[in-house]
Amino acid sequence: MWIIPGIRLESLEPACLTGPQFLAQYGQKAGCVAFLSPGATLVHMTTRRGTRHKRGFLRQHGLSITAIAILLLWIALYGASDPKTHSGSYFGNAVADWLGVVVTVIATKYFYEIGSAESKQPPRRSRNRVLETIRDHSLTIFLCLTGAGWTLLYLRTDPEAKWGQVVGNIVSEWTQLLGLVLLTKRLIEEKSKESKE
Repeated sequence: MWIIPGIRLESLEPACLTGPQFLAQYGQKAGCVAFLSPGATLVHMTTRRGTRHKRGFLRQHGLSITAIAILLLWIALYGASDPKTHSGSYFGNAVADWLGVVVTVIATKYFYEIGSAESKQPPRRSRNRVLETIRDHSLTIFLCLTGAGWTLLYLRTDPEAKWGQVVGNIVSEWTQLLGLVLLTKRLIEEKSKESKE
């Protein structure tokens, strides 16, 4: 933090000047941020943690892309294997587990569950209470609806069939995800990342 007394900023509108603007006007280091009001004297400024670079698509979505690629690998390996062997059984379980990982990564990016450590909290309150309630519990709603779909599919498939076993594992995975989301709303586990403090 720098103290720079005596710089009058009378001609400026209320604004936040970022580093390049401040550099052009006052010759200070880029990366600085100054919070201003008309006619104010700049009394302090701080630096940002780093300059913001526009991130590429792969950098922004690398986790979900990688998880999906691994899921597709497990699906291909399971499709080519005999489920009665150890490796085939393993690949089938891996399909369900990695589908859960993909859903966790992507669903928690777009859906919310108020109070759950497994979910980020919604940005701001809405004026419409119905829409707000749906948004506040959208992660649970999503998991319930898709879980019902997987359950219906499981009930219509032969549980002893090759893909029937995988669908059964997916239903189990969905139950675990939903349970974790709901349990972390009220219960804590000291020093666990999966628990709210």
